[in-house]
Amino acid sequence: MEAIKTEVLSAFHFRHATKEFDPTKKISDEDFRFILETGRLSPSSGGNEPWKFVVVQSPEFRRELAPLVSGAMRSLPTASHFVIILARKGLTHDSSYLLEQLTQVHGMPVEVYNSMKQAYAQFYDDLHLDSERALLDWSSKQTYLAMGNMMTAAAHIGIDSCPIEGFEMDAVNELLDKKGLLGNDEFGLSVMTAFGYRANEPKRAKSRRPMENIVQFV
Repeated sequence: MEAIKTEVLSAFHFRHATKEFDPTKKISDEDFRFILETGRLSPSSGGNEPWKFVVVQSPEFRRELAPLVSGAMRSLPTASHFVIILARKGLTHDSSYLLEQLTQVHGMPVEVYNSMKQAYAQFYDDLHLDSERALLDWSSKQTYLAMGNMMTAAAHIGIDSCPIEGFEMDAVNELLDKKGLLGNDEFGLSVMTAFGYRANEPKRAKSRRPMENIVQFV
């Protein structure tokens, strides 16, 4: 048990926001499938899986993205793998996607789903999920769980990563829509993540506030 805890903490200390990768080093297909699998198996509210992972490997696509993603000026051209994480839009309590997810993916009998509709509606009311923006934000929050798990999993096997939020939201959504990656207006851009092998070691050790500053037992 102690060895497992040490291994996990070592991965967290290893991980840092890698701004530039070694372009000559590529992640193997097997290792990247492992990283994607940890994203696929990540938790989500109600098991809704409100995400889609777009892996941008095309050099031409990356060049089109570059002027729209200021937060990835060095990582976009050098990363072994670059992932755009999309969030599902309009995930209401009575959406066709939710019905399919619960009955077809999770195997819930339709009559059980129907009996729980009022409870689902109350859940959405309690969270104030009453607008398109609120629903997209809710889905986006969940994509960060998947992203965090993928970055941690990568660190466990010595692969670096960097979460990216510095982008022109509307322009990137427009580009993704042009390429047919948003479905029938089913998805919207949430966040991006670059993966690869660091070009340089971090300039300083990881620093965080002390535990007693951020944790309160009540």
